Amino acid sequence: WVEQDPKEILNSVYECVERTCEKMKELNIDIANIRAIGVTNQRETTVVWDKTTGEPLYNAIVWLDLRTQSTVERLLKRIPGKNKTFSKFKTGLPLSTYFSAVKLRWLLDNVEEIKKAVEDGRAMFGTIDSWLIWSLTGGTNGGIHCTDVTNASRTMLFNIHSLEWDPELCKFFEIPMEILPNVRSSSEIYGVMVCFPIFESGALTGVPISGCLGDQHAALVGQMCFQDGQAKNTYGTGCFLLCNTGQKSVFSDHGLLTTIAYKMGKDKPAFYALEGSVAIAGAVVRWLRDNLGIAKTSLEVEKLAAEVGTSYGCYFVPAFSGLYAPYWEPSARGIICGLTQFTNKNHIAFAALEAVCFQTREILDAMNKDCGIPLSQLQVDGGMTNNKILMQLQSDILCIPVVKPSMAETTALGAAMAAGAAEGVEVWSLNPGDLTAVTCERFEPQINPEESEYRYARWKKAVMKSMGWEASASTNGKPK
Repeated sequence: WVEQDPKEILNSVYECVERTCEKMKELNIDIANIRAIGVTNQRETTVVWDKTTGEPLYNAIVWLDLRTQSTVERLLKRIPGKNKTFSKFKTGLPLSTYFSAVKLRWLLDNVEEIKKAVEDGRAMFGTIDSWLIWSLTGGTNGGIHCTDVTNASRTMLFNIHSLEWDPELCKFFEIPMEILPNVRSSSEIYGVMVCFPIFESGALTGVPISGCLGDQHAALVGQMCFQDGQAKNTYGTGCFLLCNTGQKSVFSDHGLLTTIAYKMGKDKPAFYALEGSVAIAGAVVRWLRDNLGIAKTSLEVEKLAAEVGTSYGCYFVPAFSGLYAPYWEPSARGIICGLTQFTNKNHIAFAALEAVCFQTREILDAMNKDCGIPLSQLQVDGGMTNNKILMQLQSDILCIPVVKPSMAETTALGAAMAAGAAEGVEVWSLNPGDLTAVTCERFEPQINPEESEYRYARWKKAVMKSMGWEASASTNGKPK
């Protein structure tokens, strides 16, 4: 079970605003120069709140939470042939614990307060962007209940062609449509910041919120992947490779998702992307640190790996939340194999970093098959890209160069770009010709391709051994 307190998320945003304004004053930048605000968020995370009190009715259920496994199994029984991809051509997604509709179904089935709020017409559903925008634009006092097309496209309730909530899918999941937010483009004025007692400075009152993108889509924009065939990989808690497919939706035969990349304005077309999602990337480093205690910091994990420069035949499959793309196998669990008496914590640290790279390679292979044009280089971003060992390993395992912008926080940049380009704000243009080139660091492959292929084949063997571990949902409850 993975939950977050929606109030804590909101308070962290208030604090971030306050501290940013203080910092700007220190740097002698007038905060009156802030022209717009962009929002970006971890997608699929599900919140239901009471529109009369403004209080969340339960904790936010986070994207990689697995409690809905039994919900998924129950829903599958209602689909002819138990076909997981029954809504693929409408939503671009398979039926999985990952998406918001099943989390919302679980809340409606298990939380009395939410059931009652829906009956009384008090309930509002949203992903984190909706919760934040509603709260920041006034909450119970005229807050705007909306989301953007990128976040909506991750709920399993949204038709990615008509760009509207799908009545048939809402009926299938038995979700009342009146609790859903209005769907808008990723770049338009949704509302303005309201002054809150919590803001000592009242700094951003009246500033429009005019950009909204799910984090992976924001990173695609921040990496300037506006052309068909451009792709980026973000290394965060999970790992997400998105490839822009232009104004046409491409459906994968290799386990990738079809998603909306962005829609930069009310009257602008929607652009689509193919996406490969890996549940565990940075989370594996955290696991080595917090659960195994083999290092005190993430940096130390990098040092341990650097000391040996090899996993010595040890392979790590971090399927802690089952496997996402390209397998969609919720029954998988993490394994470390190929252990000998010689294996030590350094080898395990190296194998963990290698696992992140192998998972990316699997997705890239699927992407190349679906797109037909192999990527000649991989653009990367996110917190883990500061790990130079990881970036070099990634280039070695993919056998192509890895390119990292000097500013790795492209998710925040993408949200800011969308906000600043919105009609009525227009502080900059996002036409490819008007964008400046970003300084980058390049990592070139340094091992021979045969060595890389051998290691990758062994990893795939390990993946096969991780599958089918959990028999069914009944053993999958909350740890006692």
